[in-house]
Amino acid sequence: MNIVLTDREADVMQILWDHGPSTVTEVREHLNDDLAYTTVLTILRVLETKGYVSHEEEGRVHRYLASVQQQAARKSALRHLTSKMFKGSSELLFTHLVSDQKLSPEQVRRLRKLLATKSEKEKL
Repeated sequence: MNIVLTDREADVMQILWDHGPSTVTEVREHLNDDLAYTTVLTILRVLETKGYVSHEEEGRVHRYLASVQQQAARKSALRHLTSKMFKGSSELLFTHLVSDQKLSPEQVRRLRKLLATKSEKEKL
């Protein structure tokens, strides 16, 4: 599934992933920006139209919940970024991330371990 989110949609999805099913008012309370109720409602309805969010009725209010997993959205975003900015090369993306960041020795150790584990799995 190809999941495409605008920045605002990603902000709203992050709230649903972090806090679980939420009303429009609850989403607004967690946003960093002070958006109007109707703006947040519109974003949630667009996400619902895209199939990324669903809702349950609770009396007069709707409680919105994420229909896609955060991990699936991350994978989709990385595929898109890799395709558009790194000519489809995961190696180019990884090289850029590692060379452009100030990584601690612990982070480098974890990355090496991850690469070694990946390499071992591919040998099997």
